[in-house]
Amino acid sequence: MAVTQGHGNPNWTFDEVVLALDLYFECDGRVPGPRDERVQDLSKLLRTFPHHAVAARKGSFRNPDGVAFKLQNLRQVATGHGLGNVSTVDRAVWEQLGHDRTHVKELAELIRDGIKFAEELAEAQADDDLVFAEGRVATETHVRRERSPKIRKQLLRKRRSVGRLKCDICGAEPRTRDEALHDAMFEAHHVLPLAAGKERTTRLKDMALLCANCHRLTHRAIAIAKRWLTLEQAKGKIL
Repeated sequence: MAVTQGHGNPNWTFDEVVLALDLYFECDGRVPGPRDERVQDLSKLLRTFPHHAVAARKGSFRNPDGVAFKLQNLRQVATGHGLGNVSTVDRAVWEQLGHDRTHVKELAELIRDGIKFAEELAEAQADDDLVFAEGRVATETHVRRERSPKIRKQLLRKRRSVGRLKCDICGAEPRTRDEALHDAMFEAHHVLPLAAGKERTTRLKDMALLCANCHRLTHRAIAIAKRWLTLEQAKGKIL
């Protein structure tokens, strides 16, 4: 049995378990040991996780033994055989994603992309109540993408070329006569599901223009529903 020496380390997050489940699927249920290169690579990746900078200073944090142990936990959830010390997060990830390897792979790739932008993610922390079902890192990657000044500027320019600026959900227009303040009311919202949005470069037709209030309410509604909402679905919950 793996010796994790993990006393005092933070619990595994949804995002981390998704990465472990992705490796479990890659191994077709045959759990590798801590010396396996794939286990060691995942250990190194988890130690760069943007939310565990302090914990990662400890040598025991997400070490290869701990990663191999987590894979055994996932095998127990999946098959009923093996270790019985399974966390609530392990079970929740399996219940949500255990029968959809393709989606697990998409989310794992999205999380890896998010880790690459750790410094930017630290500046775009999502509120706890705005974490989507796909996990915190995926949510923050989505937020970072939406906050791109370039995309927002292009979207505003396009909307002005066809008429007045207004929110795509509530229809609100700028209330001030000072046109220099009009832009401040609006934010860009990516209408595609998280994993789908990763597959290609962000395009203007994938973006909606929302007032700041509707944008936050839309994100909250998605987090509560634990599934992606179209603009029409979000509108039905907000208005």
